[in-house]
Amino acid sequence: MSWRSTLGGMLLSLTNTPRDYAWGSDTLLAALEGRTPTGVPEAEVWFGDHPGDPADVVEGGTLDQITGGTLPYLLKLLAAGRPLSIQVHPTIEQARAGWARESGLAADDPQRNYRDDNHKPELLVALSERFESLSGLRPVRDSLALLETLDDTEGVGELRARLSADGDALRDVIGWVLGGTAQRAVDEIIAAVVDAARSDVGEWRTTLRAIAGVAQTYPGDPGVVVALLMNHVVLHRGEGVFLRAGLLHAYLSGLGVEIMAASDNVLRGGLTPKRIDVPELLAILDTTPGEVPVLRPSRDEAVTPYPVPVPDFSLRRIVVIDGAPVTCEVTGPTMVLATGGEVSVATTGGEAIAVAIGTAAFVGADEPSFTVAGAGEVFVAAPGR
Repeated sequence: MSWRSTLGGMLLSLTNTPRDYAWGSDTLLAALEGRTPTGVPEAEVWFGDHPGDPADVVEGGTLDQITGGTLPYLLKLLAAGRPLSIQVHPTIEQARAGWARESGLAADDPQRNYRDDNHKPELLVALSERFESLSGLRPVRDSLALLETLDDTEGVGELRARLSADGDALRDVIGWVLGGTAQRAVDEIIAAVVDAARSDVGEWRTTLRAIAGVAQTYPGDPGVVVALLMNHVVLHRGEGVFLRAGLLHAYLSGLGVEIMAASDNVLRGGLTPKRIDVPELLAILDTTPGEVPVLRPSRDEAVTPYPVPVPDFSLRRIVVIDGAPVTCEVTGPTMVLATGGEVSVATTGGEAIAVAIGTAAFVGADEPSFTVAGAGEVFVAAPGR
């Protein structure tokens, strides 16, 4: 039985309640949607069929009841008011091996690292004028240059020596920092960062101030030193960053659209009270250093694709102007998330529905195309090709 025959149509309105994680913003989602803040943190709004929080279908029920939980992606609005935990996600081969290895553990066992057998690549596109993140590990030579701006305490000297050692120095340093024996050095390094951030240290000023802010939120956390080794990436509205498997990352602040493979596999590397499995983190961590490319929007085209090297999802931004509707081919179950203006979505030969900011339209896979009209901005999520 097709979804069309079950529901009498394949164009549905989706909403959901914001998740109140502690790191969420008190204001960003409310400002986007033009409503009064609730007074509690609002971190994420999920548009998907993930069993943890399937989207609500305005016409009745939840999205998983329609899809059977088969969507390969999860689309979110994400609003960070304080730093998220440093984390990394496995490759699909690592996820399958970890899932099989932990098959004897209960689903809620605190020792479990793998919640499913899938990978979790991610793409984040900024909606706020400034979105700060830590993405990937900085080349060692650059981190050594940054350390030259800090007071030469014993802890800073030990970090410098370990970074200068032969072999996979970044992996070794992260293991040392998170291993539980380096707290004295960690405290000295954090103090030196906070001191340096108060002065003008040239090209490292913005980065050191960001890490000092992280230290203020998570005083004494070894993850602050891990953060010191990572690229500080500032996105502007419409810019995106793709986070591949094995890439260490953490969002610091801002509002964005996030899309990921349908998985809940996370290994943490600091800035969290949750369990950190250091050996497993190091086993899946890709310590290849380098900048993470920023994906920038087209300034002249109505449709901006954000190309990613995975088949689980695709994401496009569409800017519609009065009198110039945009029609797109349907390549699989699709979501159209409104993030600005007043827009409507219509399927081929069907009626149009208005999509309010902060809500989404769901277009079934059996529709040939859909059209976005009005004046505003939407993000279109679908399976990749």
